[in-house]
Amino acid sequence: MHYRNGRQARNGDKILSLDCLEEPKIGILRDAIPGNDFCNGYVQVGTSPSKDDPIACMCDCLKWEDVVAILKEKGLDQRPA
Repeated sequence: MHYRNGRQARNGDKILSLDCLEEPKIGILRDAIPGNDFCNGYVQVGTSPSKDDPIACMCDCLKWEDVVAILKEKGLDQRPA
């Protein structure tokens, strides 16, 4: 299973979900099963798993550290003077 940018996905990763039907979510990937890049697992948005956690579609997600790297690359990690 892989994120939108091709990086391998693993349960426990902090992710940004860019689902086109909902607001973006930041959380922890849980209950994803290898071999499926679509509706697979959940984005745990709270401190513990919930039945209300949104479904994670790997092709709509990025690992959080990759999001941070993109922001740094664009110079958006620094507060303006």
